Amino acid sequence: MGEEKRQVPAHPAGEQPPVAQEAPPAAVTVDSWAGQIRVEWDPQAPLTPLGQASFFIEFLKVSGVFDALVADCPLHRTSPNAPSNRDVLGTLVLSVLAGHKRYAHVTALRVDGVLPELLGIERILSEDAVRRGLAAIDEVEGTAWLRRHLDHCSEPLLGEGWVLDADTTIKPLYGHQEGAVLGYNPKKPGHAGGMRPA
Repeated sequence: MGEEKRQVPAHPAGEQPPVAQEAPPAAVTVDSWAGQIRVEWDPQAPLTPLGQASFFIEFLKVSGVFDALVADCPLHRTSPNAPSNRDVLGTLVLSVLAGHKRYAHVTALRVDGVLPELLGIERILSEDAVRRGLAAIDEVEGTAWLRRHLDHCSEPLLGEGWVLDADTTIKPLYGHQEGAVLGYNPKKPGHAGGMRPA
């Protein structure tokens, strides 16, 4: 056993050269309801999935969109123990920014001690409090309220010229649509479902 054993790496190096280490971007100052904050990148620090929310919160603050949404909200409560409209809508906005699709996911935000202050809300509410708050809004009033604010955000964009470019040569057409041809589809043999001729 005088022969030396050669160490072979489990994952051989690829052909791509290593990516050059760039310096992290300079710190950025953003505006929030807690005042101006400084956002810095630290490659050694733990990451948070909601770190980028501070930039959207700055947009909401500077544009006044969130304040207008809260001020115009048709949620009327008489109990002194009821959470404020700002807390209900703020919790909902933060949940949407976090990519949540269910009320139950709101619970994941309750441990965050930074974002509520940045958005200017007192606390993140429970999923039940948010659900009850939204259920208390009259359907007709709520629809008009949301339509007004949606139109405020989207109508200026409708004045801009834009082009919808859809490549229909790669979209399968089924049934009796214009351009559908009888073609080979192993999942639906004998049905119209081939590709549109190029």
